[in-house]
Amino acid sequence: MLSSAARRPESKTVEFWVKHLPGVWLDKRVEKIIQMMREDVRGELSLGEFAQSVNLSVWRLCHIFKSDVGMPPIRYLRLLRMERAKDLLESSFLSVKEIAYQVGLNDESHFVRDFKSTYGFSPALYRSNFKNKAAVDTHNGNGHGPSKGNSSQPQSVREHVVQIAKHTVLPSVQLFICVFSYLN
Repeated sequence: MLSSAARRPESKTVEFWVKHLPGVWLDKRVEKIIQMMREDVRGELSLGEFAQSVNLSVWRLCHIFKSDVGMPPIRYLRLLRMERAKDLLESSFLSVKEIAYQVGLNDESHFVRDFKSTYGFSPALYRSNFKNKAAVDTHNGNGHGPSKGNSSQPQSVREHVVQIAKHTVLPSVQLFICVFSYLN
């Protein structure tokens, strides 16, 4: 059986793991809150409004959410915001201030602090590194990333797990889940 920490991935793939790992189950009310958070990443709904939408007190919602997901709802929402910000940094030309506003943070300094604590880089540095990596990958052959000899062979399971881990907020949790699900 998976440990409670392993059952609760904290990334944008929560729904994927819930659907694909046996024995992992989320309360329907928690699923509804996660869906509402994804639809309104700017966070215009308060914790009280989330709780009211599933007929729970704020305290009980926080308790159930943390039990099922492994973190409080506000922390989960913050991670969703940071993932959305990362996507916008990679795919848009919006300024850091505009991206902060798009993800529901009106104070740019708080946004920069949260982004840096999540990804280890400031948003501007992350964007710069991403663009530089994309330019190197584009000039490294056929535009599909670094060449590794015979590119027609499928990736090994190990390489696939590494790629998944690199693109999540908490790689160690995702890596553990991938390895565990592969072994079963």
